[in-house]
Amino acid sequence: MKKPLTKRQKELLKIIYEYIKSTGFPPTFEEMRERLKVVSNQSILDLLEKLKEAGAIRREESGARSIAILPFGYREIGEPALAPFIGATSAGAFAETIEITSEWQTISKEIAEPKENIFLLKVSGDSMINAGIENEDVVIVREQKEFVSGDIVFAQFGNESTIKRFISEDKAPYVYLKPENPNHENILFTDEVEMKGKVISVLKGDLWKPIK
Repeated sequence: MKKPLTKRQKELLKIIYEYIKSTGFPPTFEEMRERLKVVSNQSILDLLEKLKEAGAIRREESGARSIAILPFGYREIGEPALAPFIGATSAGAFAETIEITSEWQTISKEIAEPKENIFLLKVSGDSMINAGIENEDVVIVREQKEFVSGDIVFAQFGNESTIKRFISEDKAPYVYLKPENPNHENILFTDEVEMKGKVISVLKGDLWKPIK
């Protein structure tokens, strides 16, 4: 069982959370020093190391900007998870993923549990309209490695990606990615295709709707 964070550790973690939420990036060492009212980078480094050891953050040694808050960290500060926009993807044939940076959105635990690694994608195209995913919709993708036939998945082929329904059955073509629009064709599954996550929700107006 993880030990609770100290008051000082929570203060720094909350600073990191609010900064990412408002700017799209973690704060620099200078910004963390100013907001925590300490004078040395070493004080910040020590706290960051404790947060990393506690499992509250993930951090590369290269600098402050590489910080990511982990599910335990969100629970400790009592805040909803922040899901990053990683780009725009196709709801049609495989197409190059358009990167989106510096955009985050809070996701309530009713939509996705804090323990889950999730991200947001904007959808381009109409191949999934019969599943309730339309052009310009935003979807939540949950990272996972195992899938069952019928899941709507975010799949990649090199630098290109698409959203489709994964189908695995005992007749030809056996394994393929199926559109939810009769005007589009199935995409045969190959060794080069990698499924990165399951689409679990779509934003309609101001409400997240579950995916079936």
